[in-house]
Amino acid sequence: MLTVLVRRLMATVVSMTVVLAAASPAPAQADPDDTGGEGETPLVRDVLEDASRGYLEAKVKLTASQKRQEKLTGELGGLERRRDIINAEVSRIAAAGYRAGRLNAASALLRSAGPDAFLDRAAALERMTSREDQRLRELNQAQEDVARAKAAIDSEVAQQRHQFAVMTKKKDAAVRLLSITGGKATGGLVSANLPTARQAPRGRDGSWPGQSCTADDPTTSGCITPRTLHAVRESKRLGYTRFVSCFRTGGPFEHPKGRACDYSVQKGKGFGGHATGADRRYGNDLAAFLVKNADRLGVMYVIWYRQVWLPSVGWTNYTRAFGDPSSDHTNHVHLSML
Repeated sequence: MLTVLVRRLMATVVSMTVVLAAASPAPAQADPDDTGGEGETPLVRDVLEDASRGYLEAKVKLTASQKRQEKLTGELGGLERRRDIINAEVSRIAAAGYRAGRLNAASALLRSAGPDAFLDRAAALERMTSREDQRLRELNQAQEDVARAKAAIDSEVAQQRHQFAVMTKKKDAAVRLLSITGGKATGGLVSANLPTARQAPRGRDGSWPGQSCTADDPTTSGCITPRTLHAVRESKRLGYTRFVSCFRTGGPFEHPKGRACDYSVQKGKGFGGHATGADRRYGNDLAAFLVKNADRLGVMYVIWYRQVWLPSVGWTNYTRAFGDPSSDHTNHVHLSML
């Protein structure tokens, strides 16, 4: 009886699967400007943004802490030298007093030939005592300054350990979650010979402050962030002049936020099919250019030809797509900005 029920249940499942498969349309061979055309899923989106943003924020804090530590270390050297100079002077004063015998009011009076000499000796006593007290106070202050500088350096070292731990955690999370979607490390696209972009404005602490979609998008009738506009202008200025499309009202990634652009690799307007030959080399160079200048432009991640670059893990194969040129990113380079 149980066997019969199991067989019936399996037959029902198979039947439902066939019906669902028949009812579900095949993935559209859409251009990137069509909603859903880039193969985005919530899991991939969350991995790409959270891992990249968290990693880069920790990296900025780590760099700032390292700079503060370097400055504090220089200040500490100066404080220690000043302390040593004052300490040597206090030692000389103490040694001189020991050799000559301490001058006090009674000895000044006994050694004085008269009232005038006594007053001179008393004044000298007051000056010497005042000077010694002043140098002792300066020595104590110098020692306190040295101790504070050392404590500040220790604090910065602790901060760096924390930020490094955050970066490691974000990297491990990205590797683990990308592996769920079939991602694994690839050789990627790297080239130091490509041009260097001009630095995009950062915060005073070196961070990348959040930006709204306030700049006119030169590639559409929509808007993009000032940072994205800078990236578009720099890539065009440095020779990547083929068709680009940034803002769109719907769809995946950061396009509706004005923080993403799709760079076509074919000549003319549009995106076309899988890139080959010179078009693929153009895409390789463009992707490598964006990666090389990620710190200068504020790049969050890059997707090109079934690969995705994240600052935390480098290049990883990009598998959550439909096999068409748009979702595989084989006809365009996708750029997402912080």
